[in-house]
Amino acid sequence: MKFRVRSIFSKIVLWFTATFVLSLVGYVATSMVLSARLAEREPLLSRLGALLADDAVRAYDDGGPTALAEYLARLDSYSECQHFLVDAGGRDLVSGADRASLLARRSARLRSRRAWPNPMRMVWWSGSARPWILVHRASDRHHRLITVMPTRTRFGILDSLAYFFWLPLLIGGLCYMLAIHLASPLRNLRRALERFGRGDLGVRYHLSRRDEIGDLARAFNRMADQVHTLLLAERRLLQDVSHELRSPLARLGFAVELARTSPDREAALGRIHKEADRLNHLVDELLQLTRAEGDPGARNVEAVDLGGLLHELVADCALEADARPCGLELSGERSALVEGDQELLRRAGENVLRNAIRHAPAGSVVEVVLTRQGDRAEIAIRDRGPGVPREALAEIFEPFFRVEGDRDRSSGGVGLGLAIARRAVELHGGRVSAFNANPGLVVTIELPCRGAATTPD
Repeated sequence: MKFRVRSIFSKIVLWFTATFVLSLVGYVATSMVLSARLAEREPLLSRLGALLADDAVRAYDDGGPTALAEYLARLDSYSECQHFLVDAGGRDLVSGADRASLLARRSARLRSRRAWPNPMRMVWWSGSARPWILVHRASDRHHRLITVMPTRTRFGILDSLAYFFWLPLLIGGLCYMLAIHLASPLRNLRRALERFGRGDLGVRYHLSRRDEIGDLARAFNRMADQVHTLLLAERRLLQDVSHELRSPLARLGFAVELARTSPDREAALGRIHKEADRLNHLVDELLQLTRAEGDPGARNVEAVDLGGLLHELVADCALEADARPCGLELSGERSALVEGDQELLRRAGENVLRNAIRHAPAGSVVEVVLTRQGDRAEIAIRDRGPGVPREALAEIFEPFFRVEGDRDRSSGGVGLGLAIARRAVELHGGRVSAFNANPGLVVTIELPCRGAATTPD
């Protein structure tokens, strides 16, 4: 059965625990290897032993066994070992005792290549052991100094664990704190996501952290804000659509009843035709708004000449302007190239221009000006109408918004033209804005340009 750790908290703790264990094993192994390498290098100890052997021989030559005994006693007190100076036959020069057995034991260890303590064994096993014997030959090659190291309990790894026990406690505590630091905000963010998924659109998760987890929380908040805004806009749009459809449908039903009972059927049928045209216009603009907010990849992106596009729009809207009556005036740059969907840009310009014509006073002129500043092209469309209240300037680009008074339902619009224009412009990386010119309203459309402006033949 495969073991899986699903919690990031458990993963962090297990990962750091494994890291600590492997690091400790590596540290111990490296220490043992280095100890073994150092133990193999005995020139310094050999020279020191030879020096002590020469001093012992010198003390024996100068003062006999008594002076030698005093010298060896001092060595014993300093090193906590036993020292014997023997001749070539192994006879102790102080007591005359035979120390040949010590030399034999030393020779046996040398033959088995175990003259020096094996650090590997000293680390891994603890317990009593036989004394270690060191033999150093004096410079006269006749006398030898025997050093018997005392029997001691070796300090092995099991003994050292008590000294290393604080390390796993410390690292475990630090790992626990780190795991809490990382996992706790993720768990809280998961709870916020679950609440958001259950329909609590107002839930947010605010973190002051500046790391990736904080970025994730802020990204969730931005997503939640956007989703909340879109859902509210969708609900408001449905409410507005239902409200806008209710009136023409009621009038259409009333006209149908009149057609059935009124002797003037032509007038009743004309009323039905008029209301049907209003419904058709409303549905057409709703479809255009949906298309403007649709998949950006479905747009036909090409080089569009704004100068030529505005020239065509002014020509197309001339008849509608004559019916007001008002004039149209196109000025400014003759050409400016932008990248985009020509039909969407045409619809944006046409909606703004027709909105200006609809509210232009009789005998006035609607001005259309194309300018270019650096890498931006600007289209300014101004009418000479009453304008809009300052507090409503930002709202006129919202779907179904209409200003009371001169810009009301009697104008014939449904409040979608400027919303379509704004969405189409924003899809091209531009922006649309409006301000009062006293008199009139100026709507500006800014779009990023492509290349330098050119003049057509």
